[in-house]
Amino acid sequence: MSQQQFMQNPWSNWMNGNGPDSDIVISTRLRIARNLRQHPFPMLATDSQAEEVVKKVAEVGKSEAMSKKGPFQLIYMEQLNPLEKRVLVEKHLISPHLAEESRKGAVLLSEDESISIMINEEDHIRIQVLLPGFQLNEAWEIGTKIDDIFEKQLNYAFDEKRGYLTSCPTNVGTGIRASVMLHLPALVMTQQISRILQAINQVGLVVRGLYGEGSEALGNLFQLSNQVTLGMSESDILSNLYSVAKQIIEQERVSRRYLQENSRIALEDRIFRSYGILKFARTVESKEAAQRLSDIRLGIDLGIIQNSSPFVLNELLVMTQPGFLQQYAGQKLTPEQRDERRARLIRERLSAEK
Repeated sequence: MSQQQFMQNPWSNWMNGNGPDSDIVISTRLRIARNLRQHPFPMLATDSQAEEVVKKVAEVGKSEAMSKKGPFQLIYMEQLNPLEKRVLVEKHLISPHLAEESRKGAVLLSEDESISIMINEEDHIRIQVLLPGFQLNEAWEIGTKIDDIFEKQLNYAFDEKRGYLTSCPTNVGTGIRASVMLHLPALVMTQQISRILQAINQVGLVVRGLYGEGSEALGNLFQLSNQVTLGMSESDILSNLYSVAKQIIEQERVSRRYLQENSRIALEDRIFRSYGILKFARTVESKEAAQRLSDIRLGIDLGIIQNSSPFVLNELLVMTQPGFLQQYAGQKLTPEQRDERRARLIRERLSAEK
């Protein structure tokens, strides 16, 4: 896939909706942070030192061992305009930090976009695996094999007592961040979400919005991830996240059944109102679009809306973001123009489903 295709194609592997528990878990992400010994961390590196890191990581990316994982495209951040960077962030292929703050940053992207290896982000290397549905163990298996390939060819910054050394102290140790993106509309509707979020903080986990730290939980989408990396093994981190996520999934299903049994008319009215508005609206803001797409997704998962695929809603989650709308239009758009194009795009996609 060419660099331009990564920008123009809204589809990514994590959107296909075929993973386990995909009615609630949109995607699973695993991120492994690593740094190279005898190289200044990105925040302290000169341009030439940062370029040397890119060169070394890119060489491993072209190795025979990595070729078995599929072809990878190396994309330099300095070759992208702000809009193209924003599209990659909206597709969850790079972090906002790499897009906005890194110097001499780059990313290695697999053809199906399930693997992205960020270079000179907050750390020298951040290996990311992004899969559809609830696939923590599968993501770890892929991520750790890629990590092994890099560790065999590069000298990692590692301390026998502290583990892998990272720019941020909260990542020291295993360097692992695992997360699941959960769609929790019923827990929000039944006003149980606050209680659950408070409990999560007591077990070493954290909940963030759609695009990670500091972002808003638009469309009832929440990212549940580990907060502790030091003093826990990789298996402990994954096991803790898995068990808590499973409990939340079950509570969301209980809440969905409760709404169907006790508030079915109100539930159907909300779902079909959102469907009707998006099917015919001529202008819609991103926040409203996310909320109403959440309602429609719930209606599809509960069988209230027939003959529509949840895949389309996953795709629209990206296609209706400001960056992609402007990339698709081939020009910068005013907020009003984006709202009009967003409404048109949603109308077309919903009509195509019938």
